[in-house]
Amino acid sequence: MDFLRPETLAEALELKASRPDAVPIAGGTDVMVELNFDHRRPAALLDLTRIPELRRWEAGPRIGAGVPYARIIDELGAQLPGLAMASRTVGSPQIRNRGTVGGNLGAASPAGDTHPVLLASDAVIEVASVRGTRMIPAAEFYLGVKRNALEQDELIVAVHLAPAQGPQQFSKVGTRNAMVIAVCSFAISLFPGENRVGAAVGSAAPTPRRAHEAEEFLASALDFSSPRPLLDSVKREFGELVSRAASPIDDVRGSAAYRKHALAVMARRTLGWAWQELLSQKNGGGELTCA
Repeated sequence: MDFLRPETLAEALELKASRPDAVPIAGGTDVMVELNFDHRRPAALLDLTRIPELRRWEAGPRIGAGVPYARIIDELGAQLPGLAMASRTVGSPQIRNRGTVGGNLGAASPAGDTHPVLLASDAVIEVASVRGTRMIPAAEFYLGVKRNALEQDELIVAVHLAPAQGPQQFSKVGTRNAMVIAVCSFAISLFPGENRVGAAVGSAAPTPRRAHEAEEFLASALDFSSPRPLLDSVKREFGELVSRAASPIDDVRGSAAYRKHALAVMARRTLGWAWQELLSQKNGGGELTCA
């Protein structure tokens, strides 16, 4: 197995063009597990850890594909609360110091913790090759189980996310409290200025998936201009529509029926938390801000 160690992004793209079989590695929290269990034996590894462009974030925010979860939590929690919440659920402190959103996207596992947040928050994925740069909406990035929209010569360069316009929440069910792959997960983003909602499920379909019917229902049911306490009927209907968006399977971590039930519960709870935050912001006076 060849081990390629570029120093710049341009060099990395040249290597990926000449060696499309090379598997990118940043934090290694997914790739090394596959190698250790002999689930994968690539001809080459393309080490991206020395490339400074990938380890920076800029105003926007534009988050480099090599920025670890720990920095997202510490440095971007105020701008991107949903992504910070999801990042906190990833593995252990050691994994959060190594693992990256770019790696999560590259693996494209349906159970990836950040995927529902990226979908619910309208993220755009920046990918590049020697041929140029493409911007791929998160909704178009996931093609199947562990399959994404990258061409063979492309690398994930950054994730673009607008600062949260309103409350965001993320919830995850696992077989224990830490160091666990999600049985299912859910993210919600409120956009009060646009009178709309983003909602997405994880680990409950072949790909992470937006819950479009649930989003449309809430957009029509909620009064963002004069928010009032939520009716239980609104929360129940939202939960049912989120559950309906999923197409889970039975596996060793949970049954399909349990996943659908858990998603409905998580949707009701996260909606309640997000809406209560919005009410608190309104009652406190002034413009809406994100905690």
